[in-house]
Amino acid sequence: MELFDTHFHYYGESSPGEYFRNVLAVAAVPPQGRIGVPERLWLMAAGGDYLESCRSRAFAEAVETAFFAVGVHPHNAEKFLAEPNEFNEFRAAPKLKAIGELGLDYFYDHSPRDAQMEVFGRFLDLALEWGLPAIVHLRDRDQVWNAYEDGYELLAPFAKKGGRFVVHCFSGTPEWARKFLSLGAYLGVTGMVTFNRAQNIRESLAVIPDERLLIETDSPYLAPVPHRGTENHPGFLALIAARVAEERGRSVEEIATLTTANGKRFYAIGEGI
Repeated sequence: MELFDTHFHYYGESSPGEYFRNVLAVAAVPPQGRIGVPERLWLMAAGGDYLESCRSRAFAEAVETAFFAVGVHPHNAEKFLAEPNEFNEFRAAPKLKAIGELGLDYFYDHSPRDAQMEVFGRFLDLALEWGLPAIVHLRDRDQVWNAYEDGYELLAPFAKKGGRFVVHCFSGTPEWARKFLSLGAYLGVTGMVTFNRAQNIRESLAVIPDERLLIETDSPYLAPVPHRGTENHPGFLALIAARVAEERGRSVEEIATLTTANGKRFYAIGEGI
């Protein structure tokens, strides 16, 4: 089977080739290896600031089945506004497939909310200008939906202008899933779907159409059970696929096939690559 980790972070801890070889090795060992070893593993390296975007580009250039995105994470919004970097150098890169990650994080509030909104809006405009989809981060405190509300207010006009986006690491409610789906969104499901307290994510799976579902690790964060509490890894993606398959009453192979096809379609990755 093929799998597509539609969102992970590469921080340069080893060379791209060594990192990817380790990914494949981890994917082959139990418990994930018992689910099924991917014959081909696709990866999307997300950028959270200029330096991470550069690392993501280097990773994609070195690994055949990897692609990359560039952007400024909301944690870094204030710093970006104080010392803006020039992102135009990435525009011509053949493996650039998205703008992101970008969005709003009202859980940590590492940057003032007005700065987060400004940077989010700027990069949504860049996504429209470059004709690329956006990878969107939205996080609130428990049972508070301010980031979702503010994010929706920016994403609705973006979608009306033809913008495409994924709410990555979706952790909202079925109601919020429906609202974003109405804008044409894809929704990304992470290892959180395996957490005992994440019933909202499992309930949201019931309203996500097959053609809008993506899976991702968001590694090195949010390792799925039974690896929870350890550093996450794209090699754990099969565990996420398996839990999604269980919740949807499908086989792992079916979920792998449809989410890989969705990832390629969303990121405009051509057949035969």
